[in-house]
Amino acid sequence: MPVALLALAIGAFGIGTTEFVMMGVLPQAAADFGVDIPTAGHLISAYALGVVIGAPLLTAVAVRLPRKTMLLAMMGLFTVGNALFALSPSQEFGVAFRFLAGLPHGAFFGAGAVVASSLVGPGQRAKAVSLMFLGLTLANVIGVPLGTLLGQRVGWRATFGVVAVIGLVAIAAIAKLVPHQGKPAAEASLRNELGAFKRPQVHLALAIVTFGLGGVFACLSYITPMLTDVAGYAPSDVTLLLSLAGVGMTIGNLLGGRLADRALMPSLYIALLALAAVLGVFTVTAQGKVGAAVTIFFVGVAGFMIGPMMQARIMEKAGGTPSLVSAAVQSAFNIANSIGAYLGGLVIAGGLGLVAPNWVGALLAVFGLTLAVVSGTLDRREARVERRRELAMAS
Repeated sequence: MPVALLALAIGAFGIGTTEFVMMGVLPQAAADFGVDIPTAGHLISAYALGVVIGAPLLTAVAVRLPRKTMLLAMMGLFTVGNALFALSPSQEFGVAFRFLAGLPHGAFFGAGAVVASSLVGPGQRAKAVSLMFLGLTLANVIGVPLGTLLGQRVGWRATFGVVAVIGLVAIAAIAKLVPHQGKPAAEASLRNELGAFKRPQVHLALAIVTFGLGGVFACLSYITPMLTDVAGYAPSDVTLLLSLAGVGMTIGNLLGGRLADRALMPSLYIALLALAAVLGVFTVTAQGKVGAAVTIFFVGVAGFMIGPMMQARIMEKAGGTPSLVSAAVQSAFNIANSIGAYLGGLVIAGGLGLVAPNWVGALLAVFGLTLAVVSGTLDRREARVERRRELAMAS
């Protein structure tokens, strides 16, 4: 695999760390700003909002830039946003700077996925994308636990100062290792990029991400009370267990990339079905420590197999204009996060218990699987029409 993928993975590691470590240092930030935990929670939602808005907006603005330039600009904005957040004088400034740090998230991954797939041959593209996203999953194994520990021992500002340094390292690595991409093809105008959204298969792919991965977040959003109040773990054990989930995510991401290159749609069906099954099983295994630990690992594996598959799928369906729809995957990912967390909270508030979000997640995964089957059926129908057209032309 090209060494340039390492540079992209470093950027992904920094982005993954800043996105999720906020949850670990939220009490320290709340105390520093003099606000309660729910108010400090706006620091999390502000980042997510930045991702949803920034992914299509920044990609559209920079659609004609060389992709290496795009990657450097997005990582520069990410670094500035995190550095300013580390220096925030108040909660209000903190929310604004978290929003700023979130803006380049989706645009970086959108451009990065296109660059990663361009560095290898046709049969290795999903694997290349998964290696870039390896940085994101490793952030959950290494970056988030260490960042949380640093925030607890030294202060949350030190955590985000280190994230800004990671951003600088990523900028240097991209500048050194990523080859010049040249200007995008002539068809890469904003109008043509937007034209990709006229294709039903693109909307189906984004819906599969939204609902299929929404099942993962319905579970993970409430994993701490499940582990402590249901499985019986001490709060101090949760960080280690989340790292175990991160290991599962890392394995799932790499496995998903390899399977997607071999047989994309059958592999996607299997991954969504496995996710639904694992989440359903978790409603039972959450009652015990060993069962909960094993199952949370497999939730990570099954859930994150889907990511590289869908990134490959949507670039395939976008044709020659993949940048904007590739970035839109990150918006769909964060919408999935919001939908899963919201629906999981509803069933808990409705008195169905702390494991009920797993049932919600299983149902969302089944819905995602249904959409995938519809998408695959359309593929086969389009292939039959194309064969008939070829036969008619030949005769």
